[in-house]
Amino acid sequence: MSRFLGYRCSRCGQEYGADERLYVCRQDGGNLDVLLDLERITAESSPAAIGRSREPGIWRYLPLLPVDDPGHQGTPLRAVGWTPLYAPPRLRHALGLPRLWVKDDGRNPTASFKDRASAVVVARAQELGVERVVTASTGNAGAALAGMAAAAGMPAVIFAPMTAPPAKVAQLMIYGAQVFLIEGSYDQAFDLSIEASAAYGWYCRNTGYNPFTAEGKKTAAYEICEQLTLAESTQAGVGNGWLAPDVVLVSVGDGNIISGLAKGFQDLVDLGWIAAAPRLYAVQAEGSAAVYNAFQAGADEIEPVQATTLADSISVDQPRDGWRALQAVRRTGGKCLRVTDQAILEAMSDLALTAGVFAEPAGAAAHAGLRLAVAEGLLAEDERVVLLNTGNGIKDVASAMKAAGQPTVIEPTMAALAAVLAG
Repeated sequence: MSRFLGYRCSRCGQEYGADERLYVCRQDGGNLDVLLDLERITAESSPAAIGRSREPGIWRYLPLLPVDDPGHQGTPLRAVGWTPLYAPPRLRHALGLPRLWVKDDGRNPTASFKDRASAVVVARAQELGVERVVTASTGNAGAALAGMAAAAGMPAVIFAPMTAPPAKVAQLMIYGAQVFLIEGSYDQAFDLSIEASAAYGWYCRNTGYNPFTAEGKKTAAYEICEQLTLAESTQAGVGNGWLAPDVVLVSVGDGNIISGLAKGFQDLVDLGWIAAAPRLYAVQAEGSAAVYNAFQAGADEIEPVQATTLADSISVDQPRDGWRALQAVRRTGGKCLRVTDQAILEAMSDLALTAGVFAEPAGAAAHAGLRLAVAEGLLAEDERVVLLNTGNGIKDVASAMKAAGQPTVIEPTMAALAAVLAG
């Protein structure tokens, strides 16, 4: 793992060696950024070399990752990433954004963006020689870890709140994970999982806690740039590099996805593969808007909230990676947006109708944020805008039915059908 140099605290700048097994900074508890040997990456890889790769997923970017090849060919562990980047004409027209793209990470093996982080964490766990992996989750991160661990033949333990949607709990169980449903919140499950990992020596995958999660999530930034370059083949990148979007919108709960995206785009800037990082727009549900509140107040610290939203995947009291998320938005000149649960339900329906993308509430929150951004004039018509859907709607059928409404029930006769159609 010679590309992996060590860690640096995102807050105080304290650095640690690659041989240390750490989750957060020992000095102030800040999130750790993984340090890579950019000189070696520049010497050994390039956009052209990656473009020649036959890997269909995130492992095409192995030269930019802090883990070695995890093996397990022919399993879902190798199929994570390279999700579609759609150019939906009807949605583009409706919003007046002719260069709008939708990145659909609901197409990952366990149907969410979280597969990216879990695949890299499982690879890291293999290198450390641990026997068991653990995470707290409202469903998606747990399902992703359970699925990737199953592919690698590694036992997994998942702590989830009782409020997790049944479809997500079913995913946890079917992959063979040991599942503990907590009579409490996600944040309480998070704290218990950390205590358990320390007590039993399990490797903890927790979002916004394990620094390797952001390393998995940053691969979406690489894909967006590579896929944009392929889609706009008549456009020139940076020398022999890639194109970058002007704006990326993504839903935010713990803050780890947007932190990972920021890390990925910054990697490409530092390598000289793109000219500049895009503006990052963080979209939060009104009932779980701790990062938004801090952004609006111009504050540096994030105050916890009592989260209440139907978008369970972004429902958190205390964002565990909120500080880095806030810095990512500010550093890129982005915005924090807040949307209601009703707007999320409307966005679920609209995204399905106009783009053919079935998003769960957390993924649709980003689309609700996009609609808000357009209404407020935050986006220019000529900008490349990428909307990131983080999860498939099949994971929360109850919310989907709220968004779509109920089907029409009729007798099995032509007369009954004709009566409804005439009405």
